[in-house]
Amino acid sequence: MHAWPLPRNRVITVRPSYPAIPPYNPHMDIAALIAQYGYAMVFLGTLFEGESVLLLAGYAAHLGYLDFVVLTGVAGLGALTGDQFFFWLGRRHGTILLRRRPALHGKVQRALDLIQKHPAGIILAMRFMWGLRIALPVAVGLSKVNRWHFFWLNLASAALWAPLVGGTGYLFGALLSRHLAVLHRVEHWGMLGLVATLLILRGYLHSRHIRS
Repeated sequence: MHAWPLPRNRVITVRPSYPAIPPYNPHMDIAALIAQYGYAMVFLGTLFEGESVLLLAGYAAHLGYLDFVVLTGVAGLGALTGDQFFFWLGRRHGTILLRRRPALHGKVQRALDLIQKHPAGIILAMRFMWGLRIALPVAVGLSKVNRWHFFWLNLASAALWAPLVGGTGYLFGALLSRHLAVLHRVEHWGMLGLVATLLILRGYLHSRHIRS
């Protein structure tokens, strides 16, 4: 077979091939952010009053962004750590803290009255008592409750609280998916709606607490 020679003045250019850029997908960005930072945000949120964060994380677990078992473990650890810190703060520096924060004095006094009447029951239920979540462990630190007695009750409370609140967010997502065939298209709006509802509810309960 005869091979025809290429013309001498012909220049062959090879164009580099670039990988195709996928179209922008905001849902993938949300999934990546939650998967990367979700557990850390849950831990930080549950150090304080973390119901809003945990409910939202439970909703994200239903969508498959987080593992529910890991989520409840992280939330329980964060809640336990936060309350142990506030207990230590009340036991070591409670008097100084109340002197520097007069607004906290009324809540701590109210919490002390509750603890003196029903110490074990109040410690188990303190995570469900909005408005006194920080004041209660501080008040327990100021009381005569033994630190190990508080630790075991606090551990039991965290073990009940984390799956209950996280499961509520998970069930919220399940109800939405049952009634909305296009949940994957509106999932970010559902998250924002859940957060807004919780903030409004907490603001309402806080205003009632101030008036009372």
